Amino acid sequence: MKKGPIREWFDALLFAVIAASLIRWATFEAFTIPTPSMENTLLVGDFLFVNKLNYGPRTPMTPLQVPLTHQKIWGTDIPSYLDWIKLPQFRLPGFSEIERGDVVVFNYPSEIDKPIDLKTYYVKRCIGLPGDTLSIENGNIFINNNNYNEPDGLQNRYFLRSETNINDRIFKKYNIWEYTKVTNGYYINTNKENAEAISKESFVNSVTVYRMDESIAANRIFPNSVEYKWNTDYYGPLMIPSKGLEIEINTDNLSKYGSVITDYEKNKNTTIEDGILYIDNQIVESYTFKQDYFFMMGDNRHNSEDSRFWGFVPYDHILGEASFIWFSFNYQEENIFKAIRWSRFFNVIR
Repeated sequence: MKKGPIREWFDALLFAVIAASLIRWATFEAFTIPTPSMENTLLVGDFLFVNKLNYGPRTPMTPLQVPLTHQKIWGTDIPSYLDWIKLPQFRLPGFSEIERGDVVVFNYPSEIDKPIDLKTYYVKRCIGLPGDTLSIENGNIFINNNNYNEPDGLQNRYFLRSETNINDRIFKKYNIWEYTKVTNGYYINTNKENAEAISKESFVNSVTVYRMDESIAANRIFPNSVEYKWNTDYYGPLMIPSKGLEIEINTDNLSKYGSVITDYEKNKNTTIEDGILYIDNQIVESYTFKQDYFFMMGDNRHNSEDSRFWGFVPYDHILGEASFIWFSFNYQEENIFKAIRWSRFFNVIR
């Protein structure tokens, strides 16, 4: 029986949706950079592809979802999924393991109320691997007591001292988009090269890198305990959990890893009461982690909500590796032709 034009159109559309969904699930997925937390490596308005083959694609957990959506139906605030059915999650074999320095896309761990695969996507650089001990001293990162080699273009906050009100065009000239006027100058977020370049202007007295005082405990710093007076520039030492690692359950370890055990380890009836860990109503005196964890940070060190604030990224939250930029648009540029960043097209992300 010959199909009518409407049936043929429907079949073609159905095939296209199924094929696109399979490609999106198993190989590459498009992703947009919404915040400046990874500048200058990734800029707001960069459109990139996430490679899921490297680490292995995850099987879907939430099957009742509108195809080719994430969290909400396009252009609305209507949820695009129903969590009535939750499938066990598995990861297919990949071509490589997560390495230190990789730029990784993952689901934001702290959204405990959402299924893992429908949590908000974040992109950061992997700084610490399972089993590593990480510390930050005066803004310098140390992994297992060795100095971490920072990526090119790393961005920090600087204090630009000047008695002059600086025109926006001057900051734009030096590719400085984040700046705040304060007494006697500006706080600017930029890389070392741009900071040195603008410091040579006649109206600039000095440009010095900003660091928090070691004695100041910042708000909302993981693990959110009064015992650790840490901030974004002075942090740790903190060991990153690995699969199979056994720890003693005591006050110190519960402060550091208690939320990890209760929120991400998928144990039954897990609670912490008066410094005692209960799993399935049984007191636990030692605990062995069930999966690997990672420590992620943004390349824009002083304007990044990352593992310093909300903790480790579980392995089952990893989506894939940021692969390459296929389009880039500068939303702050009024001229639409100048707004397209042609030089960033098809740049490999490092």
